[in-house]
Amino acid sequence: METLVWIVHVIVALAVIALVLLQHGKGADMGAAFGSGSAGSLFGASGSANFLSRSTAVVATLFFLTSLGLAYFGLQQHKPASVLDRTAVPAPATQPAAPAADQNAGSKAGAIPQ
Repeated sequence: METLVWIVHVIVALAVIALVLLQHGKGADMGAAFGSGSAGSLFGASGSANFLSRSTAVVATLFFLTSLGLAYFGLQQHKPASVLDRTAVPAPATQPAAPAADQNAGSKAGAIPQ
């Protein structure tokens, strides 16, 4: 299931890129006012902006939903049991107590005689 969501997510991302690049900017309308000839487009003068902007909105919504789906799958793989499990620090190892001075302290190498 996660693989299917990844595939749909990549396809939708490419569709968003293509639809955004197909749209004309706001500055293109100024050129049409001075006789540039952009009025003869495939969908008509105003129809292309409506079709492309609606398509972009639909594809962007699909991209958002697939992103949420991938976040859900990612959370399920690494789900901690509680907040304490995420921040648990292992207890420090206790150090052995210093050895008591015994009678053979003078015979040990490097021992200071008392």
